[in-house]
Amino acid sequence: MLNDDEDVFDSVTWESPTAPVYADHTPSTGPGYRQSIDSNESGPHDPKWEGHLITAVTDPQKELAETKDAYVSYLVSAKTNLPMFSTSNPSARRRFQDFVFLREHLVKDFPACVVPPLPGKHRLEYLTGDRFSPEFMERRRLEYVHTSLESPLSNNVSLNRFLQRLARHPTLQRATLVRAFFESSEWNVHMHQHLAHPPGPEPSPGIVDNITDTLLNAFSRVRKPDERFLDMREGVDKFEDGLVLSERLWTRVRNRTTDGNPESGEDLTADYHDMAVAVQGLGFLESGITDPLNHFSNTLLEFSALLRHTTQTTTDPFLIQLHSLLTYSHANRAVLKLRDQKQLDFEELSDYLSGVSAERDRLAAIINGHAGSSGLGLGSYLKDRVDAIRGADDDRSRVEKMKKLDVKIKELQDAVTTAHETSDAFSDETLREQHVFQRAKEAEMKEMLGNFADGQIEFYKAAMEEWDRIIPVIQRIHVDV
Repeated sequence: MLNDDEDVFDSVTWESPTAPVYADHTPSTGPGYRQSIDSNESGPHDPKWEGHLITAVTDPQKELAETKDAYVSYLVSAKTNLPMFSTSNPSARRRFQDFVFLREHLVKDFPACVVPPLPGKHRLEYLTGDRFSPEFMERRRLEYVHTSLESPLSNNVSLNRFLQRLARHPTLQRATLVRAFFESSEWNVHMHQHLAHPPGPEPSPGIVDNITDTLLNAFSRVRKPDERFLDMREGVDKFEDGLVLSERLWTRVRNRTTDGNPESGEDLTADYHDMAVAVQGLGFLESGITDPLNHFSNTLLEFSALLRHTTQTTTDPFLIQLHSLLTYSHANRAVLKLRDQKQLDFEELSDYLSGVSAERDRLAAIINGHAGSSGLGLGSYLKDRVDAIRGADDDRSRVEKMKKLDVKIKELQDAVTTAHETSDAFSDETLREQHVFQRAKEAEMKEMLGNFADGQIEFYKAAMEEWDRIIPVIQRIHVDV
């Protein structure tokens, strides 16, 4: 976990509805804010930051309100010292589809990076019934949303958390598209330019593109797995299992406290409310202690409301962030899977090259008067028989085939070399990416657990104050002995 003096992510807040609120200080260290690390103080796979980027999403507004093209825009703003930004306080208005474009193209441009997921667009609209209502716009911003009885919490990730995760990433925070997202006044033009001229060299069609899906298929497995990545996959599995279990248990606690259905018999807030009504009824019967009983009834009502408030302000955000962290981990798992695919491409191409080379050697052996396909397997024998039937077993045919195979072998050798270099480079990037993700994960867990603990402390403090106030009232009840 990070030290307290490195907790730099609390600077982003939602307290202001119209403008971002930043901390009074800008720390120079910590994930997302660390300056370039000296090579003598870090390993080759340690991430290196060049500056900080503090983001905020505020002020949702309905645009083109009276037209069929109406949509909701958000003010995205930042505070940064990264040199690629033209200003230290960029800001712009963006709609949800702009966030979608940003993420989709970051995934394409940076395949080795863990690009965080986005909140769903239509699910919130379904829940609220009006995607332009103030409640819907604010809920999308905060993502503290109740759903149906079967699933009381939204599974979406907030737009704000999405940008925070990009800002904490030493590579993504410096992406040209991210810079344009925050400060471009002609975002639509920039999107079209990005589509027309994506960064990086255009992939040229080659031998790899001509290999059928039966060769590189989704059911293949890496034959020589790297132990480092096996350990990472095992760690991801355990981490996600822990998140799923925690989410399940706390969802159960949440439902038993405030499930919104008094008839279920598991709504604790409703039980306290019913108990308050029952105590108030006793007050009508016990005329001598009516006032103390009414006070006690009011305390029960206050405690019931306090339980509901704590669920909405502490438990619900905790569960939403738990699920958000789980989806973020899924993105990390996808990068590890893609690394395996890069290695699998190399292994399959190597096998394909070996097969083509063996076929070329077999033809050369026949031309030179050797044993032909003997010892090369049933497939080669059958191929010889088929060629004989077709009349294609003469030396001239074999020479032509060898020439074609020589060309294919050269292409395959180049493809194997490229695949090997790509696999090694992707592995190195993935190792660095795991360090970045680990730091971001620890920071989010610290924030999530800290907020939950603070909320529980506030709840118990307020509950104790409520019950302390009722004790003197009860003690004033006169009892004849």
